[in-house]
Amino acid sequence: MIDEKRIADFFAELVSIDSPSLEEREMADTLKAKFAEIGVNFTEDHTQEQTGSNAGNLFARIPGSIDGAPVLFAAHMDTVEPAKGKKAVFHDDGTVTSDGTTVLGADDLAGVTAIYEAVRHITEAGAPHSPIEILISTGEELYCKGANAFDYSQVQAKEAYVLDLSGAIGAAAYAAPTLVSFKAEIQGKAAHAGFHPEDGINSIQAAARAVAQLPQGHVAESTTANIGKIGGGSGTNIVSESCLVEGEIRSLNHETAMELLATYQKTFQQEADAIGAKLVWEEKLNIHAYETPLTGVAAKHYESAVAKEGLTAAFEKTFGGSDNNVFAQHGIEGLVIATSMNQVHSCAEYTKIPEIAQVARIVANLAALQED
Repeated sequence: MIDEKRIADFFAELVSIDSPSLEEREMADTLKAKFAEIGVNFTEDHTQEQTGSNAGNLFARIPGSIDGAPVLFAAHMDTVEPAKGKKAVFHDDGTVTSDGTTVLGADDLAGVTAIYEAVRHITEAGAPHSPIEILISTGEELYCKGANAFDYSQVQAKEAYVLDLSGAIGAAAYAAPTLVSFKAEIQGKAAHAGFHPEDGINSIQAAARAVAQLPQGHVAESTTANIGKIGGGSGTNIVSESCLVEGEIRSLNHETAMELLATYQKTFQQEADAIGAKLVWEEKLNIHAYETPLTGVAAKHYESAVAKEGLTAAFEKTFGGSDNNVFAQHGIEGLVIATSMNQVHSCAEYTKIPEIAQVARIVANLAALQED
């Protein structure tokens, strides 16, 4: 009953809608209308003021026809740029790409499509299933803005599957990092570099000394750090008055990430103090690390659902965040599952319709599993 032609048509329609982060209005309206046609009525929340989006998150609940704990399926409706004027280009081998000038949007429209097709199959076939909850968020690509603003008192499920992972079908991420970003602005004093350099305080000098001391790249097996932006100064003949350094730290261990962040701040502070400059420090906790137990219900159910498709579940840790990071903070045990999205965040992104069909069947299998 999973229909690949229907999947291709639905996916192509979604791709044709411009939905860059925080501009999801048309996508939200389309999804509400399309899901309503198969008996699923989304409620849109009012989180726009918190997220800056022109649309809210979409949430729906489908009553179960068998006893069992509710299960949550999640995806997001926004795409990264370049995302204006997307169109799906179909190839004979079942692969779908963009025309090469934009991203395709398989991240995460392949996930949305798989959920839609699975629910449509369940509804049309009258297949027995546990209660189903669906959350499709806004602003996920901007550190899970929509998911962070969502009201989780609505969610009854304690088991979730987020359709938002690259890799072979059957793969699932069970751990993801804390991600913190920072800005270190060193404020010195301008002076003419030719006539009176001794009257100045060179902010770039302090920043460079700090950066030279700090670990970057893979600082440990489960931790990375990166200084990605640096800028300052107003002219080659002027002692630099201000220098701004920006970067991020990721770690599968939350405490490790925060300790390294403190080291970064301390180093910048010491180098600023050493020359009489001032440090203005900003930091932001974007997502919090989690690790879902592989002995838990979500992993056990996923193994069973994947096995029904003749596949073997492959569990992995990832250094990318998702809405599952937020779910974990609300006591929901989840996995991020592979959903036929490849070379994401690039104009070479592609998906495969037969793989989306596989994912739809896995979702339907998960909905049919009863709590032991």
